[in-house]
Amino acid sequence: MAPLAKALDRKFNYVDYLNWPDDERWEIIDGAAYDMSPAPSREHQGISFRLTGMLYKFLKDKQCEAFAAPFDVRFAEGSEDADERIETVVQPDLSVVCDQTKLDDRGCLGAPDITVEILSPSTSYKDQTEKLRLYEKYGVKEYWIFNPDAKYAMIYRLEGVKYGKPEYLTEDDILESNALKGLKIVLSDVWE
Repeated sequence: MAPLAKALDRKFNYVDYLNWPDDERWEIIDGAAYDMSPAPSREHQGISFRLTGMLYKFLKDKQCEAFAAPFDVRFAEGSEDADERIETVVQPDLSVVCDQTKLDDRGCLGAPDITVEILSPSTSYKDQTEKLRLYEKYGVKEYWIFNPDAKYAMIYRLEGVKYGKPEYLTEDDILESNALKGLKIVLSDVWE
């Protein structure tokens, strides 16, 4: 899936994004637009639904909130958060945000504490390369990548300003979050 911006030889920003049709899902990474279709598979949706439920249950009565796609996460360079200067808007499958000042009616402005991507054939490369670089650059504390076909998860944790070596977990393991102390996810429940 080649980004639209390379085909059109231009960069897009959040103002462009806001004017695109509501029935289409797009992401913009460094000004390049990516079509988010086709819709995720049934298995992808099941994993997302179960993870959302687990996060909701854990976060109930806590300051942090979990959001499932479509939910816009906007990244701005420095303090320049004017819509026309925002050239990166993504929709992670799941986002956990603990800093309430980052939340507004349009989603999240700044780095969530945790982002989750569930691999699909059409987004797998982007999720494991461009989004990995993006989330690291903007300081997302944990980036979880779930592979529905091979039934494993890769957990990236920020160590200073860089992600350390990913932790590979299979369906026999328990995911323990450093960003959300006390959160333990039995991965066999994710792939039930």
